[in-house]
Amino acid sequence: MNPVRGNCFHLSLPVIQRYDRGMNEADEKRIAAKLAKTLAMLCVRNTKLEDLHAGITPVSRTGDYSDVVVIDAEGREIPWTEVSHLDDEAMRALMCQIVNRLYTFHLMADDPGLRETIDRLAAAAGAWDDPEIDQGLLRG
Repeated sequence: MNPVRGNCFHLSLPVIQRYDRGMNEADEKRIAAKLAKTLAMLCVRNTKLEDLHAGITPVSRTGDYSDVVVIDAEGREIPWTEVSHLDDEAMRALMCQIVNRLYTFHLMADDPGLRETIDRLAAAAGAWDDPEIDQGLLRG
């Protein structure tokens, strides 16, 4: 995708483009935050993750769910904090959908229909908390 085509310039700025245009650090952070929130909303939140979020949330009097157990079909009582909340197939399906959405975003951000969706979701995601640098990601 050419980041200077169409209306998506404000959402995808490679390092060379940023510095060639003399962008200051505050603008760079503002644009990166908008892009991160928009991608999270468009490519992660509105996915199969919503299916995992749906349903009845157990009540925890301790607040950390250490007082909640799941009883499986074999009668085992498994502490909520030790329960896998999605199996390998659900994780695979979720990751495939997220990768496909990120791929589509990067290749098709100039598509008018997608552009409309991006603009709508970017406005909604704008109310989210500002992102922070993830030190764990930097350490790899």
